[in-house]
Amino acid sequence: MREIESGIISQAVKKLAMDAACQLEPDILESLVAARDRETSNLAKSGLEVLLLNADIASRERIPVCQDTGVAVVFVWLGQEVHVAGDLSAAIQEGVRAGYDEGFLRKSVCDPLTRQNTGTNTPAVVHLEMVPGDHLRIVLLPKGCGSENMSGLAMLPPSAGSAGVVDYVVERVRAAGSNPCPPVVVGVGLGGTFEKAALLAKLALLRPLGEPHVRADVAMLEQDILARINATGQGVQGWGGNNTALAVHLEIFPTHIASLPVAVNIQCHAHRRKEIVL
Repeated sequence: MREIESGIISQAVKKLAMDAACQLEPDILESLVAARDRETSNLAKSGLEVLLLNADIASRERIPVCQDTGVAVVFVWLGQEVHVAGDLSAAIQEGVRAGYDEGFLRKSVCDPLTRQNTGTNTPAVVHLEMVPGDHLRIVLLPKGCGSENMSGLAMLPPSAGSAGVVDYVVERVRAAGSNPCPPVVVGVGLGGTFEKAALLAKLALLRPLGEPHVRADVAMLEQDILARINATGQGVQGWGGNNTALAVHLEIFPTHIASLPVAVNIQCHAHRRKEIVL
């Protein structure tokens, strides 16, 4: 049995929040560079150069890549042989609060009816899963709402098949236009139930960019959707070109014989995520 103090968890989450806001992961930067190199539109290529320069300045000067530092979405995989000394939930929320405060990150969380700001960017959205082992893995995904607001979910009839899934995802991205600040990353959840599909779509965003699904048929579907999206020609920031999306990641789960849930969770070019294993 491994014991982890709640204070250590808070400190880890605080650092994740501050780092995620200012430093894009290498796979994101490499994807942006690759997009710039293959871009056919001069305007879009210039736009990608600006995005890369922005990311470099943010990292060097420790300032947010984007002013929308998002809702903190926290995924936690808790090993069954881990004992948390203290309140795990409270520790995560305290880490988010401290990270957004000490990092001078914009606090955007408010009551959905009164619109009164909580002033702390909490509560964070936390997803907890028990897993085998003696480690605690935490992934923090700041979700800006220019992209989050463009997400969608459909309960398709099974007769729609994979063609219907592709059509729905491509249409969601096409309808989003420039709102999610393309080039985007598209998370797709397929199967399960209404809420499971939505969670799968968000989990899909945690996969390293361009890493295909382990199932060959699912990987082929990802490639097909990505090609269809980029063929729309909407491009970087809606300026045209062949880089509307950097990647499409799809996660699946068994579903009911009478159902075909499909969810789309879109992420902007500033695809911020950080993780730690304690």
